[in-house]
Parts: sequence; structure tokens; C-alpha cells
Amino acid sequence: MATATLTIDLDALTSNWHALDSLSACETAAVVKANGYGLGADRVAKALLDAGARRFFVAVAEEGAALRAALGPGPEINVFSGHMAGDSEMIAEMQLTPMLNSLDQMLRHFETLPGAPFGIQLDTGMNRLGMEPAEWDAVREIALEQGPTLLMSHLACADDPEHPMNPQQLAAFHEMTDGLDVPRSLSATGGILLGPDYHFDLTRPGVGLYGGLPFVDAAPVAGIHVPVIQIREVAPGETVGYGNTWTAERPSRIATISGGYADGILRAMGPKAHVFAAETRCKIIGRISMDLIGVDITDAPDIPDTVELLGQHQSVDTLADAAGTIGYEILTSLGARYRRHYLTS
Repeated sequence: MATATLTIDLDALTSNWHALDSLSACETAAVVKANGYGLGADRVAKALLDAGARRFFVAVAEEGAALRAALGPGPEINVFSGHMAGDSEMIAEMQLTPMLNSLDQMLRHFETLPGAPFGIQLDTGMNRLGMEPAEWDAVREIALEQGPTLLMSHLACADDPEHPMNPQQLAAFHEMTDGLDVPRSLSATGGILLGPDYHFDLTRPGVGLYGGLPFVDAAPVAGIHVPVIQIREVAPGETVGYGNTWTAERPSRIATISGGYADGILRAMGPKAHVFAAETRCKIIGRISMDLIGVDITDAPDIPDTVELLGQHQSVDTLADAAGTIGYEILTSLGARYRRHYLTS
């Protein structure tokens, strides 16, 4: 079989949720947008539901509808993008809770789905989604009369605990919400790690559930093992791959492995990335192509059948560093060709 295997450890996932829940001075939800950060929202959310999560967050209504179909009635499914034009029927039928981001969304929701649940997202300085202070001041009384389920905002720099933006946004959130009898939420993974002052009534961990920074104590959730298709001996002076970007400086044993940028193994990581043949760290050589990658296994004591790209030896953030990106992109770029294997006790 030439298909790489993506292993998703659901026990590690739920362990991470419990760890972040224990750090939260409040209820802990779960963010499962982007197909559960690339790992399968249906399986991920079911595991988190069994672990105790009762509120979930997705990016768009279509994700919410798919999640409702997977989870059934009961759990609360919140939609960060709010109530977009054309979403009313889906929101009602699938029992979704949009986080309203503007006056236009608020009017659309109240007019098309009167009495349906909703939350409100406030902009405390990130300038991405949510009502700014002046807009919130203008509509606050009307919104509160309709009984929002949640007032939320999002931290821009929570992965940097010393960043001055964190206390600025905290102060802005207090100013916009103090004294209101509505549950509040400000923190995702990074905000949880900033401490109880940032927790309010609900936290919403995302990347930390899946083994990514800034949650340094996270258990690894995703593993990738890539089959070796062919082994060849390469003499000094010979090249490997497109563009002749790698030239052998010694007699080398090269493995061609069955993966590439079509599988989310980003082309940009090639010059700095490694895989593991058992316990031996082996350099990726030449250019990562669509379906194939060259690996120098000269120093490996045995010829491997597969190599580990992601797992116990290196995290999503190690790969991200090699590609000059972040762990979020590594996870959400994982392609459709993997043979997915879910581990659970």
C-alpha cells in the first residue's frame, strides 16, 4: 500500500481537553472548525462530547450543519461567522447559534428567526470580527432584550503572554460587558494559559486540543507515517529531484517516499525538514513534489518500510518551523489521500 497513514489519537485529544478544562476557571467548550483542524470534525467532536464538552464552535453555518448531523440534538453549536444572508433556514433547521457580528446580522437574525438563540461577538481591538464599541453602545439594549446566550471576543496576541495587547483587550472587554447579566467568553487556548482573569464564563480551546502550541504540555494527537516506495544508491555528484537542488556529497542511500504537497506536506518545508526511520533522524532532500519526496537514509541502520513525518519524534510545530508557518496550517492542510486511523481505548 502506497498511501500514507494519518493516525488520530482520540484519547490524547480528550486528555488535552481535560487538561485545558482543569486550567479553566469556568466551563470549557471546544473549537472544531476546519473539519476539526483537519482531523475529522465528526470523530473529534464525538470524542469531545463523550469527554464532557457540551458547547462547540465552528467557523461557518455549513460546518455547523455537518456537525449537527454527526452529533444529533442537544449540544450547542456556535457559528463564529454569525448569521449570513441565505443561512436562516440552515440555522433554524440545524439548531445553530450564530455569533452576531454586526448590526446587519442582528437585524437579519431578529427579523427572520425571532426568538432563535444567538450570541454576540465584540471587537476589542483585533479588527477582524465583531461589533466595535460605538456600534455595541448603539444596539446593546435592543440586543440584551432578546436574550443573547453569550458575549464573546477574541484575543489577537494570546500566544505571547507578555504582549501589551492582551491586557488592552481584557480591559476593553470588561468595559463593553461588565454589569451585563450574560455569560462571557474571551479565551481560546492561549487565553486559557494567561490565567483566570481571562477566563470569564466559558473558554474555547482550539489548537491546544490537537497538540499544538502555545499549549506546550499537549499530548500529540496526529501522527503521519509515509511508505517507502523505492530505495536507490546515489553516487557522489549525482542529484535528486526536480531542479537538481540536492547533490550527493558522499555515497548515499535515498528513499523515495509516497507523499507530497498534495498531502499537505508543504513544499516550503523541504530545505529544513526531516523524517524518522525508527530512531534515526533523516533529512528530506531535494524538492518536495506533489506525490513524492526524497529522504537520505544513509545513516539509518535498517532500510525502513515507512518513515515518520509527524508523531512522537516531532510535532506539528516542528514541521511548521521548517516551513516557516504555524502548526494550524500544517494540521488544516492535511490532504484527502491519507488512510485515516483513529485510536481510542
